[in-house]
Amino acid sequence: VQLVESGGGLVQPGGSLPSSCPTFGFTLDFFALGWFRQAPGRGRDGVASIQCSDGSSYDSGSVQGRFTIAKDPVKKMVYLRLNQVKSEDTGVYYCAARDELASLDASEYHYWGQGTQVTVSS
Repeated sequence: VQLVESGGGLVQPGGSLPSSCPTFGFTLDFFALGWFRQAPGRGRDGVASIQCSDGSSYDSGSVQGRFTIAKDPVKKMVYLRLNQVKSEDTGVYYCAARDELASLDASEYHYWGQGTQVTVSS
């Protein structure tokens, strides 16, 4: 199982930034995927997750309505689009997978990508 995040970078407050996570070595429909943010000096906080079998998605209260998670099982990709970003959205964003139900708890995920840096600044 391998995940590789891409799409991080610098974005101005109020802007948008797409991120993607190509997956390798497993069938997407049998897994749940999650995106997690790690701000400086903090642990990994779940921002969005998706149950790939039926497309059910969940997000945290801190990003509700601003971030969108989506999947493409044909391309074996999971996407996260950050909209209306704020300075507190700054951090390293990780894509993770687990072969159980979708969750926003980082401790429940078994497979992780290397992370991609997102910086919100004017």
